[in-house]
Amino acid sequence: MISLFDMFKIGIGPSSSHTMGPMVAAGLFIDELQQYFDLADIKRLQVDLYGSLAATGRGHATDTACILGLLGFKANSIDTTKVDQYLAPVFNDNVLNFANNHPIEFNYGQDIVWHPQSSLPHHPNGLSFSAYTNDGQSLTRTYYSIGGGFVATEDEFEQPIIDESLEASDTHAADSVAITSDSAVPYPFANGNELLAQCRDHNLSISDVMMANELAIRDEATIYAYLDEVWEVMQQCVKNGCEGEGILPGGLKVKRRAKTMYKQLLNELDNPQSSSDKLMAMDWVDLFALAVNEENANGGRVVTAPTNGAAGIIPAVLHYYRDFLPSYSLQGVREFLLTAAAIGTIIKQNASISGAEVGCQGEVGSACSMAAAGLAHVMGLTPAQCTNAAEIGIEHNLGLTCDPIGGLVQVPCIERNAMGAVKAINAARLASRGDGEHHVSLDKAIATMKATGADMMDKYKETAMGGLAVYANNNDNDENRIDMVEVGVGYPQC
Repeated sequence: MISLFDMFKIGIGPSSSHTMGPMVAAGLFIDELQQYFDLADIKRLQVDLYGSLAATGRGHATDTACILGLLGFKANSIDTTKVDQYLAPVFNDNVLNFANNHPIEFNYGQDIVWHPQSSLPHHPNGLSFSAYTNDGQSLTRTYYSIGGGFVATEDEFEQPIIDESLEASDTHAADSVAITSDSAVPYPFANGNELLAQCRDHNLSISDVMMANELAIRDEATIYAYLDEVWEVMQQCVKNGCEGEGILPGGLKVKRRAKTMYKQLLNELDNPQSSSDKLMAMDWVDLFALAVNEENANGGRVVTAPTNGAAGIIPAVLHYYRDFLPSYSLQGVREFLLTAAAIGTIIKQNASISGAEVGCQGEVGSACSMAAAGLAHVMGLTPAQCTNAAEIGIEHNLGLTCDPIGGLVQVPCIERNAMGAVKAINAARLASRGDGEHHVSLDKAIATMKATGADMMDKYKETAMGGLAVYANNNDNDENRIDMVEVGVGYPQC
């Protein structure tokens, strides 16, 4: 079983796999290094980035995330407004205060090595850290950032580890690794059919099942406090996004739109003609999603839900629940998140939430599915209808490619979250008109997503070498476009 503490992580933008994961990996490397050496004896560090981490790492801030991790910062607690201040000594003076206490020389151009044409064996998002001591010893460790801020070691891919004592901020596990043993929870489930069986046999909702399993690990106060914190961070992220302005970093010169859109919608509330628009709620949902993902693209504080690239969908649908449904309550938010987390664990265990592994269907598709189930639950639907909503959310994102222009989590990622949020709401509404029965089950849809990801060419999986990343460049010369596509074709199979 995977805990909701791991499905929803509080962290830093712009990417859970390319920013948060490498930052977590750097912290793990420090922890292991301390078992063998006195950190004061370390004279040099090197970071090697492979596959997708190298192909789109600059746009996803993978390099600076590794540096921040080596400085000793944690993704869930770093002050995102001071990142430039933390990085300044490294870029201005070539000095890295290793683990926040050991200044060493660090040359960015030499000590971060990019390998975009090489992938490590277990996952497209591979990286390694190497440390060298004053007396000639060294230690190198390899990690894989497998999506959603999850990090796996090579050993974990070879032999899954079950750890029943991991805290949310420290958890790192491969897709095949259980956060808790099935025997430690009262209602274990590995897929949608088993989840529905637990609900049916014990007369429980999906959120009841998930909560009971969480209670096998932590007390109720701790669980509710974390769920409330997640909701607070999501709301603050929307607020920050609605106040942010200017150009997003990275070179695409994408202008932030949420603040202007927010003002427009506020003005339209006083306009009788506009306020009678029966689809006005969708404009607000678009705003909520855009606000979150602009904050994410700006390196702000976000919740991976289940990834940063899809971080706007669940908050947008929760805000829809808060502002447009009369049944809103804080307890409803908790149950929404519990239900969404249950669906997310099934997707992660049976397919992937990594854009570099299965394309954006694994990110936006998963978030859409999770949000649809959560909304269906607070709408009062049955567990079967909730999983039907989740299935609709997955089914209608199948084949969605991950093709960020310039390797940045901006275009098409920001608008894609708005579309995913609207789809999630529609999926829940469609499910409410049925009895929970559907020609395609949730498990079949998830299996199809995994198979589609395996069939998808690697240039469409977070490499910025295909799709919109090539064809939407600011170059109208068709011949040049073809040349760029041919470069993408040469990307090795992961």
